[in-house]
Amino acid sequence: MEQFWQKLTSLAFHRALSGGNGEHASTRRPKNLLPENFNRFLQQVTGGPGDNPEIYLTAFTHRSVTHDPQTSATQSNQRLEFLGDAVLGLVISEYLYRAFPESAEGDLSSNRAKIVNRKALAGFAQDMGLGEHLIIGESADHSKIRCSESALADAFESLTGAIYLDKGLDAARKFVMEQVIGHVDFKSIVASEHNYKSRLIEYTQSYHIPPPVYTVIAQEGAEHEKIFTIEVACAGIVCGRGTAPRKKDAEQLAAREAIDTLLQAEQHPSPEK
Repeated sequence: MEQFWQKLTSLAFHRALSGGNGEHASTRRPKNLLPENFNRFLQQVTGGPGDNPEIYLTAFTHRSVTHDPQTSATQSNQRLEFLGDAVLGLVISEYLYRAFPESAEGDLSSNRAKIVNRKALAGFAQDMGLGEHLIIGESADHSKIRCSESALADAFESLTGAIYLDKGLDAARKFVMEQVIGHVDFKSIVASEHNYKSRLIEYTQSYHIPPPVYTVIAQEGAEHEKIFTIEVACAGIVCGRGTAPRKKDAEQLAAREAIDTLLQAEQHPSPEK
C-alpha cells in the first residue's frame, strides 16, 4: 500500500501511451490520469493545470521502471532530462547575462556551473519534495532512489523539460526563477567570483592536480612602495603571472591568468603527436 498510487499511475500511464483498448494515445488524453496528490503538487510548482498529463508522468518515471520485469514500460525521464538541461542552461545563462553586466564570459560560465550542477539541482528538488512523487520500479530500492542526488537532479531537469513542452518557454522560465533563482545566494557567488585563488584550488582539486604553487620572481621599487611579480605553477607548469603593489593582489592576478590559461587549454587541446 505504501506506493500503491504509483503502481496505478504507472499502469494508467503506459496504457495511455499504448492506446489502451485499441485507441491511439494521440486521440486520447485523459484529464484525470494524474493521482490527486500528484496533481496538486504539479499545480503548486507549475502554477496551474497542464494540458498534457502524460508528459509529467514521464518526467517522474525513473529508469528503474523500464528494467522492471513486472511492467511493460519502455520510456523513462532520460530524454526529458536532456531537454530540461538545455532549458535550464538557457534560462540561467540569460539571467546571469542580464544581472551581471560587468562579468566576463569566464565568470558567467563559472557562476552558471555553481547553480546548474547535480548537487545544486538535487537540493532544489529536495526542497520541493520532488522525490516523494518519483515513479520507481517495483524491484528497485525505493528509499535509496528517493534520496539519490542523481535521481533527484535528473527529475528536476525532466520536470523543467516537461513544463517547457507543455506550457512553453515563459512558463519554464517562471518555474526556474521561482525554484532556482529565488533560492540562490548570489551575494556569496559574486564574492567568490573574484577570489581567483580559491577558484584555482577548486579547479586543481577537481582534476586531481597538485595544489598551485606561488613564487615571487621579482620585487621592484623602494621599501615602502614595492611592486611584486608572482608566478603560479600547476603540476610544475607555470600558467599565470601577476604584478601588483601587494603580494596578495599579485597572487590573485596570477591565479586569474592561470584559470584563463587552463580553460583555454580545455577548449583548444593540443593535437596529439
